[in-house]
Amino acid sequence: MNVPARLGAYYFVYFTYVGAFVPYFSLWLAAQGYGAAQIALVLAMPQIARVFAPALWGWLADHTGRQREVVILSAFAVAAGFAALFVVRGAVPMALALFLMSALSAGAMPLVEATTLANLRGRSGNYGPIRMWGSIGFIFAVLGTGAWLDRAGVGQVLPIVFGLALLVCVAAFGIPAGARHQAEPGGERILSVFWRVDVLALFAAGMCMSVAHGTMYVFYSIYLEAAGYSKSVIGALWTLGVVAEVVVFLRLPQLMQRFSLRVLLIASFGCAVVRFLAIGWGVEWIALLAAAQLLHAATFGAYHAASIAAVHRLFPGRIAGRGQTLFSSLSYGLGGAIGTLLAGWSWVALGASSSFALSALFGASGAMLVAWKVRV
Repeated sequence: MNVPARLGAYYFVYFTYVGAFVPYFSLWLAAQGYGAAQIALVLAMPQIARVFAPALWGWLADHTGRQREVVILSAFAVAAGFAALFVVRGAVPMALALFLMSALSAGAMPLVEATTLANLRGRSGNYGPIRMWGSIGFIFAVLGTGAWLDRAGVGQVLPIVFGLALLVCVAAFGIPAGARHQAEPGGERILSVFWRVDVLALFAAGMCMSVAHGTMYVFYSIYLEAAGYSKSVIGALWTLGVVAEVVVFLRLPQLMQRFSLRVLLIASFGCAVVRFLAIGWGVEWIALLAAAQLLHAATFGAYHAASIAAVHRLFPGRIAGRGQTLFSSLSYGLGGAIGTLLAGWSWVALGASSSFALSALFGASGAMLVAWKVRV
C-alpha cells in the first residue's frame, strides 16, 4: 500500500472512532446520571491535556524522528484509557482517567498532519483527498452508532468506542516513518517564529474557533434529544455536516488555487457566526438545523485545512512537527478546554440559545483577528 493510501486508512479508522465518541459520549455520561457541569468537566480533560501534551510529543518526535512510534503509543493509550472506563465510577475519577489517556495520546494527530503535509512536498491542496477518508469514517460511525443506539440503548456507547479504539491501534502501524533531522538547533528558531504578531494572531484566532465549538461538541446531541429528535436523526445531522466537509476536502486543490489561506480563514469564521446563531435559535426547524450543519464544510473543513497549511508555511523544516503540535496545544487544546468549561457554565447560567450566541461571538472575534494581522 502506498503512503497516501496508508495515511488515508489511518484517517478513516481514527475518525471512525471519533465519530462514535464525539456525538454520543455525552449522551452516555448523561445516562450515567451526570449533570451538565460534570459532563463539561469530564469532556474538558482531553482539551486540557492538549494544552501541553502535543508540544512535548512534537518536540520528542522532531528530535528523534520517531513520529510513527509516538502515533502507535498514542493509539494504545486511547484503547487502555477506554478500557479503564469500564470500571471507573464518579465524575472526578473518570475525568482523571480521560486526562491521563489524553496526555499520552494528544500528540498523535498533529504529527500525522505534519507527516501528511511533508509527504505532499508543498502540494498542500492535495491534503483534502487524503483527509476526506477521515470524514468518510466519521460518517459511517455516526450513522451506524446512532441507528444501533436507537435499538440497543445508549449504554452501548462505551463498548463501541473501545472496539473502534482497538482498530486505531492496528491502523497506527501503517503511518510512514518520519525524517530524522540531524543539525540545525530549533529552539530559538521556533520561539522567534511564534512571537511574530501574525503568528500570534493566527493562534489566537484558532483558539477562538475552538472556544466557539465548545457548546456544539459538549451539548449539541443533548440539546437535540431534549428537543425531541431521535438518535438516528441526531446522527443524520452530524453526518450531514461531515458530508459537506468531504465535498470541501475533494475541492480543496481548486479552492487553494483560487483563494488565499487568509480569505478561506475569514470566510470560515463568518460561517461559524451564522451556524451557531442558527442552531441556538432555530432548534425547532429541522431544515434550518440541516442548513447550519452544511456550514460545517467551512467551520471545520475549510478552516482546518487552511489553518494547518498556514502553520506548515510558518513553521517549515525541522520545526514543522513542533509548529503543528504547538498550534494544536494552544488552539485546539487551550481553546477547546476554555470552550468546554465555558459551555458547562453558560448552559446552566444562560441557557442553550445564549450559549450558542456566545459561540457566534467567538467566531466573529476570530474573523477580526485574521483580518487584522494574518497574511498567508
